[in-house]
Amino acid sequence: MLERAAAVAANPSAAVLVCLDFGDEGFADSVEEFVQLAESAGATRHALVKGGRNHPDARLFAGRGKVEEVAQAAVALNAACVMFNHELSGAQQRNLEKELGRRVLDRTALILEIFGQRARTSEGKLQVELAQLEHLSTRLVRGWTHLERQRGGLGKTGGPGETQLELDRRYISQRVRVLRGKLDQLRHRREVQRRARARGEVFSVSLVGYTNAGKSTLFNALAHAKAYEADKLFATLDTTTRRIYVPEAGEVVVSDTVGFIRELPHSLVAAFRATLEETVRADLLLHVVDSASPSRERQIADVNGVLAEIGAERVPQLQVWNKCDLSGLSPAIERDECGRISRVILSARTGAGLGGLREALCEAARERASARRAARPQAIPI
Repeated sequence: MLERAAAVAANPSAAVLVCLDFGDEGFADSVEEFVQLAESAGATRHALVKGGRNHPDARLFAGRGKVEEVAQAAVALNAACVMFNHELSGAQQRNLEKELGRRVLDRTALILEIFGQRARTSEGKLQVELAQLEHLSTRLVRGWTHLERQRGGLGKTGGPGETQLELDRRYISQRVRVLRGKLDQLRHRREVQRRARARGEVFSVSLVGYTNAGKSTLFNALAHAKAYEADKLFATLDTTTRRIYVPEAGEVVVSDTVGFIRELPHSLVAAFRATLEETVRADLLLHVVDSASPSRERQIADVNGVLAEIGAERVPQLQVWNKCDLSGLSPAIERDECGRISRVILSARTGAGLGGLREALCEAARERASARRAARPQAIPI
């Protein structure tokens, strides 16, 4: 049996990162992204353990020899946590925690941890708590020894009653219902606001894109806002909306939404559905792409996959290739075979190319206004 690593006085900012290659394409990019996720969660010191397998081990996911290597790395680093760049089952997570004597997080739990740190508004906190509880509800089966205790019953011995496991399940179920009720109220409020904008025929735009593509920087440049921006994954979670004035187009409502990532947990997509509805109901999506990233094509595909999952694949989309100052591209406007602007290359940080984006917004707003006028019922002369 593997020696259990002692976690006495472990460093909370130190972690061991485990990345296994199962023959999937883009393994190197996935490892780099996972390191960024860990650093965004606060792991300032980390050791990276990599390996290759044909398929996951049923009990420990990584296999006994690799887990021994992870245990040695955790002791050497005095790490308080071990993070896996994979989805672990509840049993695998518990087995690993017993073997390593440390907290174990899989990819989904790590992303939820980051979301919990980043949420600032009451709506964002409600959404994160809902996602965390739904994730936890799948891992309650014999998770801890205290769940085997029973409460209730009559007589000297107490007799069979309600187990702690059942109590925890009931608490989570009740709390989930409360959270969903509050989020439904917020969703109704957003719907009222959207209807008011629709009656006023205000052109609405949502910024979408891979996390850390520069959406908040672009939002601040367009709306002269002060949304938090940083060179880290999921720097901002809460949706921010501003009205801007675009010449020849009038008022435009711009919304900055949460960034997407590869294998975004479904529980997060479900919990943030109220926020992501701003994307579904928008007149135009500005798909912000990090043009300096070597994985930009895969990131574009991942974002489009999430958009399809939430029902926003049919919303008109304009690609905005950001960070041209880092990629060596020149600011430009590209048009498709029909003469419509299909891509704008710019730098939100320096402001180069923003004029081209405003021109694209003008064209899109005029096309939308023309379509609305054509859709109005015509008066029938008597």
